[in-house]
Amino acid sequence: MVTALPSFRTNLIRAAVIILAGLLVYYPAMNGDWLWDDAIYITGNPLLLDPARLWKAWFVPGSFIEYYPLEQTVQWVQWKLWAGETFGYHFTNVVLHLLSALLVWKLLCKFGLRWAWLGGLIFAIHPMNVESVAYISELKNTLSLPFFILSCCAFIDFEESKWTRDYVLALGFFLAAMLAKISMMTFPFVILLYVWWKRGKICRIDILRVIPFLLLSLALGATTYWSGIHFEQLNPSHPAALPMGSLASRIPLAGLIITSYLTHALWPLEPLPIYPRWSMESYTLAAFLPWLLLLAVLALLWSQRKTWGRHALLGLGFFLIMLLPFSGLVIISYMNFSWTMDHFLYIPMIGLIGLVVASLEQIRDQLPRVPRAIFIAVLSFAMLFLAMRAQDYAAVWTDPGSLWSYTVERNPQAWLAHYNLGNDLRLHKKYNEAIDQYREAIQLNPKYDWAHNNLGMALGNIPDHLPEAIAEYRLALGLRPDSAEAHNNLANALLQTPGNELEAIYEYEAALRIKPDFVEAKYNLALVLAKTGRLDQARVELQEILRDHPGFAPAMETLGKMQ
Repeated sequence: MVTALPSFRTNLIRAAVIILAGLLVYYPAMNGDWLWDDAIYITGNPLLLDPARLWKAWFVPGSFIEYYPLEQTVQWVQWKLWAGETFGYHFTNVVLHLLSALLVWKLLCKFGLRWAWLGGLIFAIHPMNVESVAYISELKNTLSLPFFILSCCAFIDFEESKWTRDYVLALGFFLAAMLAKISMMTFPFVILLYVWWKRGKICRIDILRVIPFLLLSLALGATTYWSGIHFEQLNPSHPAALPMGSLASRIPLAGLIITSYLTHALWPLEPLPIYPRWSMESYTLAAFLPWLLLLAVLALLWSQRKTWGRHALLGLGFFLIMLLPFSGLVIISYMNFSWTMDHFLYIPMIGLIGLVVASLEQIRDQLPRVPRAIFIAVLSFAMLFLAMRAQDYAAVWTDPGSLWSYTVERNPQAWLAHYNLGNDLRLHKKYNEAIDQYREAIQLNPKYDWAHNNLGMALGNIPDHLPEAIAEYRLALGLRPDSAEAHNNLANALLQTPGNELEAIYEYEAALRIKPDFVEAKYNLALVLAKTGRLDQARVELQEILRDHPGFAPAMETLGKMQ
């Protein structure tokens, strides 16, 4: 008891350091506004006010863009608790992140690392994790990771004890993690890597034990993939695709992406929401250099697999296997605007952190007393610098204006950042500045219909620019004829000039054919029908609105005046 007490106190202090450091890093973002896809996942989520939301989230794949029912359930609970107050959402993400940092410490302890707590601290304050924590929509990342780490710990316990309970726990935690996000779907291969690291070989029984994990990965991965396709067919919203290149061209692309992620993880000085997207049009032999270097490193580690190379292969292998789905071999929608995104490092980084901690331990043990003190001081300074850089970046994730101004300043070619900045400026009625940003986005990606549509909205708010606004709406429809929003906006613009009522009615009807539940277009149609003397048709439209949306006050008021 006497010897255990100091250890408990030491661990308590270390845990307090991790928690306090994490809170200080993310304090600037705790009252941050809604950002980016928050409108899709929360404030504009079609399931948000649906009485059957939880049923659909769990049992109707395709009712949302992803099949993450556990994440959707937690989002629903949060909406009930916090509604539109963002602090609660941010606080939840930070708490989950700090829980993961403590669990990273627990996981690294299982590998005998004396400085495992330092791994938890690095994870808590790493700038590459800011996107996952300060961005409300990334709840799926912060929610899935604790379950994933618990699954790793339980499987390690199973390898030690061979107790069925530990195996069932590992499988159950993995299922929970996958129901929050499928980014850990390559975990079955990590299990095999761990088994090799522990015993030097993989047996038939090991493969059989991995099969249930693999089946869960395939089933939930396929379900999420299908859900995304089905939801997109019903709610087309993605930007026009940029050239993705052939499968052969993706091999050098994958090497460049992996190198980029590795560089950002080890040298996180300039994190960005959207990184510069290099061209895939042509590759020289130099583009294959990352693969050659990676293969050389793996060959060196393999040659030393009897000693230190075995441990390095485990850490680096974990990083590479968990990063594989986001390496560019398979094209994912976000790659339209950036090949890499920080939140995909959230899990793979743990392998690198383990390697760094093990290396620091070895360096420290080899140093004499005085150099060792200097080493500790330098390491402490590095931790402080890392935390300050993360805190500065967290402050960027407070409002759309700050986030997208920061991005376009450092990546002027990011057309989506220009578009998002234009949206923020337009909402703040800075129409001329918004127009400049939309035009920059269109110059960089001429096929982006939403930029044309929103440019039309900005132009429509400036006197004498109505013809230009109408032209932009027509350009948007030329690029995407099934854009209900562009049809509705074009009709609104047409009505500002007398004599265009019939064409406006046609556009409203076109919008409703595409999106029958488009209440704004239906209400606008009712108004123009009434204006042109078609009162009976207008009443029918208003009654249909109130049947489907009983609380829609404008329709109720207008129908009352027509009685």
